[in-house]
Amino acid sequence: MKFNKIIAVAALAVSGMLVASCSRQVTRVSTDETIDISGNWNNSDSRLVAADLTDKILNAAWINTHQEEHQGKRPVVIVGFVQNKSHEHIDAETFVKDVESAFIQTQKVRLVQGGKKRDELRAEKEDQQTNATVSSMKKFGLENGADYILQGSINSIVDAHKRQKVVYYQVNLELTNIQTNEVVWIGEKKIAKYVKN
Repeated sequence: MKFNKIIAVAALAVSGMLVASCSRQVTRVSTDETIDISGNWNNSDSRLVAADLTDKILNAAWINTHQEEHQGKRPVVIVGFVQNKSHEHIDAETFVKDVESAFIQTQKVRLVQGGKKRDELRAEKEDQQTNATVSSMKKFGLENGADYILQGSINSIVDAHKRQKVVYYQVNLELTNIQTNEVVWIGEKKIAKYVKN
């Protein structure tokens, strides 16, 4: 009988420890707060890099040059592919969306859709040709053509030894005149993180 009580108490203690170790606490935090748990690329890195690079691109000389050559018209920009060449899985779309948002908010450039979203818009126009009324149908051939395309890459270097590592990220962006293939702006942002386990 005493033995059964010991086993029951031990089982209860083990199950209590399992429940305690499996419990999870979730706390909401500000999206502007920097919390670096793993040392990997995170939302703070994406936001900070996008803010720095859009500030640089929107205050560079190429915009004034374009406006002088085109009777004060704002340049039309399309954001192309930002390639992840880093050692991590990084979804560049959040970074790209931050850049596009800054373009729209400042109104210094005009932004047009590219890639899959442009294809979806064109498919909708094609569908309207047979399914929409003539007065509401959107016509082909009236899109704003982009003057410039922004492209780039996210790169990383990892230097690790035993329980320490330094992760170095470099984001490069290039803005190219689509008509002439002239690169009119190049920018980069670097981030280094020291991680000790």
